[in-house]
Amino acid sequence: MTAKGTAMRRSNEPLFWSLFSAGGVVVALLVPVLIVLTGFVVPAEEIEFDRLEDIFTNPLVRIVLFGLASLAFFHGAHRFRHTLVDIGLRPLALPITVVCYVTALAGTVWAATVAFG
Repeated sequence: MTAKGTAMRRSNEPLFWSLFSAGGVVVALLVPVLIVLTGFVVPAEEIEFDRLEDIFTNPLVRIVLFGLASLAFFHGAHRFRHTLVDIGLRPLALPITVVCYVTALAGTVWAATVAFG
């Protein structure tokens, strides 16, 4: 309740901001490592591809990669949503929100099928 006695509207915005923040942090920490591994270390033959395959087929590594992909999808959806609303599409805020987060959810389901399928 506010000082005037009216109830404040509940918002789910903190949930999406937390996914945005977590996605940004996780992507910033793990993607450079993946780029170095798959883009430089393997082509330079410093590590055998078979060894890298053993690492990426480990169930714990699959869970981490799934989490990385999922948080990256939600981070991108939140950023894209706010960008579209900020450039003047405020009247379409609800459809934009639905499309962005449903797309992120679809990406998460896809990542689960790739990681665990």
